[in-house]
Amino acid sequence: MERALPLPPCENDSLLEIRNLSKSYSGVRVLSNVSFSLKKGTVMGLIGENGAGKSTLIKCLNGVVSPDEGTILFDGKAYTQMTIQKALSLGIVTIPQEFTLAEHLSVRDNIFLGCESKKAGGLFLDHGKMRNTARELLERLGCSVSPDVIAGELNVAQKQMVEIARGLNRRCRLFIMDEPSTVLNSAETEKLFQVIARLREQGVSVIYVSHKLREISAICDAFTVLRDGKYITARETAGTAPREMANLMVGRELKDIYPPKIPLPPPDAECILSLQDVSEETLVKNVTFSLAKGEILGIAGLGGAGRTELAEGIYGIRRFVSGKVFFKGKEIRITSPEEAVKAGIAYIPEDRQKSGTVGEFPLAWNITLVSLAEKYCRMGFIGEKKEESAAEKYIAKFSIKAPSGRIRMNELSGGNQQKGVLAKSLDTAPSLFIFDEPTRGIDINSRSEIYFFIRSLAEKGTACIVISSDLEEIIGLCPRTLVMREGRIAGVLENDHINEKEIMYLATGIQQQENSWNPSQTPNARP
Repeated sequence: MERALPLPPCENDSLLEIRNLSKSYSGVRVLSNVSFSLKKGTVMGLIGENGAGKSTLIKCLNGVVSPDEGTILFDGKAYTQMTIQKALSLGIVTIPQEFTLAEHLSVRDNIFLGCESKKAGGLFLDHGKMRNTARELLERLGCSVSPDVIAGELNVAQKQMVEIARGLNRRCRLFIMDEPSTVLNSAETEKLFQVIARLREQGVSVIYVSHKLREISAICDAFTVLRDGKYITARETAGTAPREMANLMVGRELKDIYPPKIPLPPPDAECILSLQDVSEETLVKNVTFSLAKGEILGIAGLGGAGRTELAEGIYGIRRFVSGKVFFKGKEIRITSPEEAVKAGIAYIPEDRQKSGTVGEFPLAWNITLVSLAEKYCRMGFIGEKKEESAAEKYIAKFSIKAPSGRIRMNELSGGNQQKGVLAKSLDTAPSLFIFDEPTRGIDINSRSEIYFFIRSLAEKGTACIVISSDLEEIIGLCPRTLVMREGRIAGVLENDHINEKEIMYLATGIQQQENSWNPSQTPNARP
């Protein structure tokens, strides 16, 4: 139970004050004497590298975990720890980085889970009222999902919108958003920003956690920096460039985060993958393209355009119902991920929590999971020392912040989990590497490491496909990009034609205005 302390009250205009908050896991200190305050009706960015302590701090605020030391003051009252029930009753609402939807329930039921509307008398649920309210909340976010659809059928961007709608459905005084835009396109992000602006006007305070520093500049009044579990500084966003924010995060001067673009392959380059008029049962329609050895090919488009479905068809998760697929010059028909791995294809899924990791397994087991039978087993027995040695090599290669390979995957930060997923796929030595939202929830320094990693793969001859909702990522990394709309390839862009205006025109069929918010210009000139 939380305990009120006889401490001095918050400042008159402060809603939240954190004083000397500390937390350790398995003897590893992840928060160390962190203190800062948040004024009423303001939006504060919370930034830091993966493993800086941001998610743990949020869990202390919303009652998911208890701090070892320190005090949380909310609206003048002090608590040594917060419970989930108390946080909700105070109006502390969190949009978590990893999805928490009950996938077997409808969108409507998820939005109202724990705060259902009842008819007069209180004996029966008011499904009509909940359906209408859910629809209104989703419309505010520009999301056309039906309130009656099952949550498990949604793509990741739609799931993110439902998470946000669920938060908006509660009485809220402090709204904590942990990486809310990582899978949203620019139009969806703009809708989210409009919602945040209205919350600010209503006097609601917001903590906005993001690795997209231009978003921090665009929407936040101020920002707080954590590094290695410690408070570093708090500043107003006005007058602070994104590059300076990035330098504060890592404690040093950052260079350009994108490597020089790899050149387009010559016309006679070896073809690794060729799709001819392929279609999938739901979203992919008559798609044709080729991918050369050592090429980095981007695939852009709005949510629901068929990008992930196309990747899953290549990897054998979905079935192509027509068309032909050629891999290394031979026609193939891959019907399972196991066949794809054996052929030399690796795939990083967009939803690492659901499809990319086994959270209860140790990090080392996750890294060697796909290649276990081929590389680490002999006569039916696992070579544990060999497996552990390989895992430690990848932990060092990807700078995964973990005490050892024995730590459970779900105890790592989201960004470090993503690095583990990359290591798992690299361990199969693929000829084709498909990255679906590869930097979701990853800090700027780690993103740069992954971009240079992708470039190094291409230099060694691996063909790479990068699917991303982050247009800056597509623009900064890919010399050629396919843009999908409604399951078809709407167009192909190369070199200087890969810019937000031309991508969004192909993705939507609508001409973009010159003065629209653009996070993607001159990507090599800034974080």
